[in-house]
Amino acid sequence: MINLSVAALFAGACLALTLTPGPDMLLIASRSISQGRASGFVSLAGIQAGTYCHAFAAALGLSQLLINVPAAYDAVRFAGAAYLAFLAWKAFNATASALQADATLASTPLPSIFKQGVITNLLNPKMALFVLSLFPQFVDPAKGSIVAQMLVFATILNFIGLLVNGSVILLASKIGITLAANARIAKRLNQVLGAVFVGLACRMALVSGR
Repeated sequence: MINLSVAALFAGACLALTLTPGPDMLLIASRSISQGRASGFVSLAGIQAGTYCHAFAAALGLSQLLINVPAAYDAVRFAGAAYLAFLAWKAFNATASALQADATLASTPLPSIFKQGVITNLLNPKMALFVLSLFPQFVDPAKGSIVAQMLVFATILNFIGLLVNGSVILLASKIGITLAANARIAKRLNQVLGAVFVGLACRMALVSGR
């Protein structure tokens, strides 16, 4: 379906982009530090599930709406900022408790963390525009289903992201488990996570990127 040379070139582009620190990496690292390795990987899984949704939407042409209708773009952008602000409020008001050495205790249940990752990714219009601008450059209608090709490229992007962000998660979680040995520091980690959400909300609301 997709030539290996094309897949390799796309993977190289994804690697370059993934290695550049951005909001997703910052969010995943902060979640790993504050709540442990499992939370970091679940957050990453949610973000990557959102990537598949963006790829499918782009294949169907839905992402063109964000380009052609400024009001739609802004509506999604402000909805995303509001959601991130809500997550910040929850983090600031979380009841902190000391984390066990295995990081199994977390102030936010893993299903909720996954959902947060999905929603945060879906409400980020820049992710939709990124998929729409990069993926079509490698799609060849003569190679078969465009939807299938887009999902394959999303899988390559997610695999590269797993390698890079997985390393970040493992490092950050080790730091977090050491720091979160007592409730006072655990509370500070929640506050750091809340500050990250505030920063991401402001970035999404104030920088349109259009």
